Amino acid sequence: MTSLCPCSKKISDYGAHNQRSHITITADVVGEMTLEELAQVAEEEASCEVFGLLKRPDEKWVTERAYDNPKFVEDLVRDIALRMKRDPRVGQFTVSSENFESIHNHSAYAEVEGVGAALPD
Repeated sequence: MTSLCPCSKKISDYGAHNQRSHITITADVVGEMTLEELAQVAEEEASCEVFGLLKRPDEKWVTERAYDNPKFVEDLVRDIALRMKRDPRVGQFTVSSENFESIHNHSAYAEVEGVGAALPD
């Protein structure tokens, strides 16, 4: 996925820097839930998906979608975790993301564990 830096967006006059995000979701599932559904949650909660090949109009859409949906790595894992907590098919889960920085010489990392709606509090 892609995450766009909210801080960079706020302080810059001409755009913002982004990161490529590697998201991992581990979940105990009760009932039917496909890997594609988990991937869709990650895609929907990221600033934008990553694509292997884009034409110019698609690149415009990707860039603008990320710009309209900036997220720090912490926001990304928290928003996915909130979706997991509400899902009645999910028990225990872990969500992590490593964001490979585009302008810093380090990566950003966040992880959260929780319990979904399939298990009582």
